[in-house]
Amino acid sequence: MRDGTIAIAGASLAALRGAEALRANGFSGRLILVGDEPHLPYDRPPLSKHILTGEIPPGATTLPGVGALRAEWRLGTPVAGLDRAGRALLLADGGRVAYDRLLVATGARARPWPAPGEARLAGVHTLRGRDDAAALAADLEARPGPVLILGAGFIGCEVASSLRSLGRPVTVVDPAPAPLAQALGRVVGGFIAGRMEAAGVDLRLGVEVAHLEGDRAVRRARLSDGGTIEAGLVVVALGAVRNTDWLAGAGLDADEGGLSCDGACRALEADGRPVPEIFAAGDVARCPHPLYGGRPVALEHWGNAVAQAAHAARAMLDGPDSIGAYAEVPAFWSSQFGLNIKSLGLTEGADAVAIVQGSPRAGRFLAVYGRAGRTVAAVSVNAGRWLPAYEGPIRDGAPFPPITGGADQPRPDPVPPGLPAPTAA
Repeated sequence: MRDGTIAIAGASLAALRGAEALRANGFSGRLILVGDEPHLPYDRPPLSKHILTGEIPPGATTLPGVGALRAEWRLGTPVAGLDRAGRALLLADGGRVAYDRLLVATGARARPWPAPGEARLAGVHTLRGRDDAAALAADLEARPGPVLILGAGFIGCEVASSLRSLGRPVTVVDPAPAPLAQALGRVVGGFIAGRMEAAGVDLRLGVEVAHLEGDRAVRRARLSDGGTIEAGLVVVALGAVRNTDWLAGAGLDADEGGLSCDGACRALEADGRPVPEIFAAGDVARCPHPLYGGRPVALEHWGNAVAQAAHAARAMLDGPDSIGAYAEVPAFWSSQFGLNIKSLGLTEGADAVAIVQGSPRAGRFLAVYGRAGRTVAAVSVNAGRWLPAYEGPIRDGAPFPPITGGADQPRPDPVPPGLPAPTAA
């Protein structure tokens, strides 16, 4: 069906690319995008990099293609609920947006500091949206001195890199044994730690912040081991929460981990049945992935938002039986501390890692991750040209490690990757 009204809850990358795919595949009806932010869709990767360093202004991040899209925009008004019986989005301002089909692309929000009073202290920031980046950049100018970053995931490390490039003293605190340990493990994370410390970051691992202290503005952090860190500016980088609160009471299988979907990106009822008229894509969607035994996976990757939105759009127009299950190989990238890090596949649950090209000592290498003797992921550090060769082995579940014996290859020496234990599904 290529007419009627399609509403899209969300107005970021997945929403825009989904809308574009609907139009490109012949949808001629009414298309309405509803977003909680007042901005047209914008690119998020520069927020932790170029915006903070002043290389580009926040308003220069609008995604290409926005102006060419034939659609209606309802911006600055969050969705507050879903009337499934009446097929309408309920808006926070009391309005309703009726639909024949719905694409849920509400994304995720930064996980806040858990103590609300401490989180409201001046100088305490999270970083997820354009306004967050603008506020943090302004505070960096207004508050000279040391910056404390809570969390050594990708956002925390990228912000630390940007701030060190400005010469700001930076301390990063994380209870994990290495930066990026959740995604890359201790082996590769240990290399990242060395780069961070060489760049002048005060890296505190294996310890947590118990409290943020100050009067009206933050002044210091008290650690779980009793120590303190003085800082007039704090960046909370503790991960993300999927924006599914507005779906409460709608009878869908949704929680802070995402909205569950089938392989065609159709939303699932609480009892597991697909909903014919509701689809999801991007950070908020939790879909079974055939490369990982059909395990539900929710991804916060730029490429996933684009590919999954296009997949959902085709299923909305041609029906779920017209396409196979969504099976894009997960991929992401990060730039920090002079390193270009790229990844294919999911490292979660890997029981071995091997350096198969280059070496960490040279600052240029490729690591391959295996699980139960099969290849599940690969990560390149300043060695992106080697990465594409591993997409096929990851997709095929080739024996680990899949490529050996090259003239320029070191002898693979698999070791435990130092990843956290897998969480229960």
